[in-house]
Amino acid sequence: MAAGWGLAAAVRRAWRERQAVLLEPSYTPLVAACLCLAESVVNLWVIRRVPYTEIDWKAYMQEVEGFANGTLDYSQLKGDTGPLVYPAGFVYIFLGLYYATGRGTDIRLAQYLFAGLYLLNLLLVFRIYCRTNKVPPYVFFFMCCASYRIHSIFVLRLFNDPVAMAILFLAINLFLEEHWSWGCLLFSLAVSVKMNILLFAPGLLFLLLQRFGLLGCIPKLCICALLQVVLGLPFLLVNPVGYLTRSFDLGRQFQFKWTVNWRFLPEEVFQNRTFHATLLLAHLAGLGLFALHRWHRSKGSVLALLKDPAERKHTSPPLTVNEIVFVLFSSNFLGICCSRSLHYQFYVWYFHTLPYLLWCTPTTKLAHMLNSLSLHVCHGLVLLQLWYGTAPLMASHPSPPSRRTTAMSKKAQ
Repeated sequence: MAAGWGLAAAVRRAWRERQAVLLEPSYTPLVAACLCLAESVVNLWVIRRVPYTEIDWKAYMQEVEGFANGTLDYSQLKGDTGPLVYPAGFVYIFLGLYYATGRGTDIRLAQYLFAGLYLLNLLLVFRIYCRTNKVPPYVFFFMCCASYRIHSIFVLRLFNDPVAMAILFLAINLFLEEHWSWGCLLFSLAVSVKMNILLFAPGLLFLLLQRFGLLGCIPKLCICALLQVVLGLPFLLVNPVGYLTRSFDLGRQFQFKWTVNWRFLPEEVFQNRTFHATLLLAHLAGLGLFALHRWHRSKGSVLALLKDPAERKHTSPPLTVNEIVFVLFSSNFLGICCSRSLHYQFYVWYFHTLPYLLWCTPTTKLAHMLNSLSLHVCHGLVLLQLWYGTAPLMASHPSPPSRRTTAMSKKAQ
């Protein structure tokens, strides 16, 4: 009898520990290590079993090949999909991939390199979540196992978006360690690969003002600007207007056929400049509201952030890990919500930030409300489809055989 009670107690203890591994954020390093090992196997399986799809890789290689051949006029660099529209950091990084993969011809090697990038990106993301100690580990199983599209963007499509995001997550890790200058340097490098990283810039500026004040953050901003000048210098010396208009074209018109987030709109609305201006105003308004009511936590006015921290009337508390992550992630998410167009590969811009943002919301009540609402919406859509859809033909009674058929039957007999 005593042995039975001891076994039951051991089973209960093991169950409690298993629940803790899944629910306690302190177990995130253990779960992250297991998932990274599993992901290394998954990526190898995907590369070997799922066919590669050519979208932009060939164009990337054609664009950097022009630079390798000595073309420094940015307006002359182009590929099959059109002119080069990314800053200079993209050229240097993909030039390295160009030579590493036999002038871009060894696709399988490129896939393995991007699989390594995927694992590095995942490690950087997990390190951020370990520092925040906010999200339960079971969520990361969904972040990894349910991310077929993310695997596709990394190892089956070879887009440049993952490169920019990996550098960005490295910069955020440096911010969390109070290495602000190095973090700003890597943040600027990420911007030089793809400009979507600028969606994090309003949040970063707010953090720099809160941490250093106006005069203190100017050197950090100079680091960001100086790197852009250094990277773009070979092209700026030849055709500065061509480089700036191509690589930092904020007014670029997107094609309606590629949009994901505004597909439900008519094309004329999607291309309308008034619509673009409305989205920009909504973005600025959202940033202002978040800066005033969600990011700014001290008692003083938000204008007090312009002063040196030592001279402020109400001393600002030190920035916590969760404050830094929340400001940066929410800044990016605001930009995503107001983006003029989101394409297939843009999903990687915010996928890994979603678990943290969701755990910053009243999830329990919200989840129940959304589940109930989505159920009614789905029921309503099915009813509408049944009402407007093509009704099945009514079953008809078999018609009596015709006289000709009857006559033929008798003749056969």
